[in-house]
Amino acid sequence: MGSTDGGEVTVNRRRLTVASLGVSAALTAALFTGIALSVPDHAASAHQAGPSRDVLIGHGADHLPSQSAQDWVTYADHVVVASAVSDREVPASTQELERGEGVIGRTVTLKVDKVLWSRDGAAQPAPATWDYSAMGWEFTDGSTDNRTRMAVAEQPRVEVGHTYIMALTWEQQQCAEGDGVQPAQWRGLGEGSEIPFDDAVIGNGELEGRTQTTQQAKSAAADAVDADDSLEDQMAGRTADALIHALVTAQPAQTAQQSARNALPADCG
Repeated sequence: MGSTDGGEVTVNRRRLTVASLGVSAALTAALFTGIALSVPDHAASAHQAGPSRDVLIGHGADHLPSQSAQDWVTYADHVVVASAVSDREVPASTQELERGEGVIGRTVTLKVDKVLWSRDGAAQPAPATWDYSAMGWEFTDGSTDNRTRMAVAEQPRVEVGHTYIMALTWEQQQCAEGDGVQPAQWRGLGEGSEIPFDDAVIGNGELEGRTQTTQQAKSAAADAVDADDSLEDQMAGRTADALIHALVTAQPAQTAQQSARNALPADCG
């Protein structure tokens, strides 16, 4: 995940412990929590077909700190409003098809509706559109039609017909011996940097493959043990103007990672 595909930029949200496409279904199941939520199918995508409406919920480690306004202004280059306009399946590998179980990926095309905030000196302007590597489905029992939707805990699945606020960071090309070239790319910060934003209300919209109402978002924020540290919880039920105010008044932290963002791209030749 996280490569440039056909001239369009792919965004990675976080480094998931569920790994990448092509991982075996057995490993996938072991890395997921095993929680299955019964939810209605609200997405407009034609790819939501399948006999099961359950969602397999996984957990992952954040790529960068993403919880507070300070995290966002420290690590993000842009904060945008983006709409999911289409998606397409990423086929399972030949080995998975032969085995009869595995993972079907999903790529979502996102369109930037508005740029809410940008860091001074950002290396790249905010993208107009980009392809986003999203969670897809696990299939079992020898048929790709026997599939279960996959999502990451407390994070949008990113489904067609919904709108989100996202904090993005531009990462330069990287290379390391034995790992090959990691192309320059847009990435998300982590779980806290993608927020439902249907009808221009923060917290309202798709989360974990289900539709969350504004009241549900506010109730969840009130019950959260870390609400004082979570920008998403603080903004629940509010408008983009409140978020913009929080960002322009926040002070970035001085970190080694922040300084490294201005380094020249790695020469992998």
